[in-house]
Amino acid sequence: MKLASLKQGRDGQLLVVSRDLSRAITADGIAPTLQAALDYWAETEPALQALYQQLNQGNCADSFAFDPSACASPLPRAYQWADGSAYVNHVELVRKARGAEIPASFWTDPLMYQGMSDGFIGPCEDICLADEAWGIDFEGEIAIITGDVPMGTPAERADAHIKLLMLVNDVSLRNLIPGELNKGFGFFQSKPASSFSPVAISPDELGDAWQDTRVHHRLRVHLNGELFGEPDAGTDMTFNFAQLLTHVSFSRDLCAGSIIGSGTVSNVDRSTGSCCLAERRMLEVLDQGEARTPFMKFGDRVRIEMLDAQGQSIFGAIDQQVTKYEAL
Repeated sequence: MKLASLKQGRDGQLLVVSRDLSRAITADGIAPTLQAALDYWAETEPALQALYQQLNQGNCADSFAFDPSACASPLPRAYQWADGSAYVNHVELVRKARGAEIPASFWTDPLMYQGMSDGFIGPCEDICLADEAWGIDFEGEIAIITGDVPMGTPAERADAHIKLLMLVNDVSLRNLIPGELNKGFGFFQSKPASSFSPVAISPDELGDAWQDTRVHHRLRVHLNGELFGEPDAGTDMTFNFAQLLTHVSFSRDLCAGSIIGSGTVSNVDRSTGSCCLAERRMLEVLDQGEARTPFMKFGDRVRIEMLDAQGQSIFGAIDQQVTKYEAL
C-alpha cells in the first residue's frame, strides 16, 4: 500500500494513496496520522490495506485527486531519524580525493549518525537556508520506517520490523562539515532538516525489486532539469536495511516510527552518475585535479524520484528549490 500525510497541524492527516498516485482518501476512520497507525500497526495495517484495495478498484466515493504539493513528509516529524552510509563506495571516493584510505572496519561496521527529526521539509517545499557559502548539497537516499524493534534484533529477523519505505533528500552543508568533524563530536549544524518522498510504501509494492532488504531500482536525480545521476540502489549497497536496523538497535529499543536511512546511493560504475554534488566533485578532483561542479545556489532545483519497470513513479518525487532564509 501507499500512504501519505496531508499538511495539517504538526503531524499531518493520514492519506491512503492509489498505486498510480492519482487518487487519495483520508484514513480518519482508521488512524488520524501515520504515527498513530504505526503505534497500533497490528490493528491498523489490515484496515489500511483493505481501504487501499477499495481505492485502487475505484470503490471510494470520497476519494480525491492526489496532490503531492499539499503533502508533508509521510512522517512530518519522527521520534528518531538515524542515517547510515551503506554505500561504502561513496565513502571511499570522498576519502580518496583527500588522500585518505578508509579503515577496514568501514566494510564490516556501518557508519551512522543521528539526525534532526523534530521537523522535516515537505517533499515539494523549499530548502530555505541563510548562506550559499555553507556548501549546499542534496543527497538522494532510501529510508525505512520501522515498527517497534527490540534491542539486539539480529539481521535475520530484522526484516519483519520494516513496515514502510521512502525516498530521502538528506540536505548537507558541506563547507560546515570539516569544522564539526574536527571537534570529534559528529554532525550538527551541517545537517539541517531532511525531506522525504510524498508517499511511503509497504515493501510488497516493490515486488521482485525488494530482495534481501535492498531496493533494486534506479534512483534518478535531476538538477535544474538535467539528469545528474541514476545509480541502481540495489547494486553496491554494502549493508542492507536489515543490517542497518540491527546496527541501530544494538544498544537500544526502537519505537514505532523510527526512520533509518541508507546514505547516498552510489555505484562503482561511474557511468550511472551520482546522487550528490560532493561525490561528483570528488571524482573531478581524482580525474582533473580540482572540483569544478559548484554546490547549490539560491534558485537551484533538485528532483529525486524512482520509477518502476513500466516508467511509473513509485514514491512520487521530491521536488525542491533552494531559497534564501531571511531572519525575522
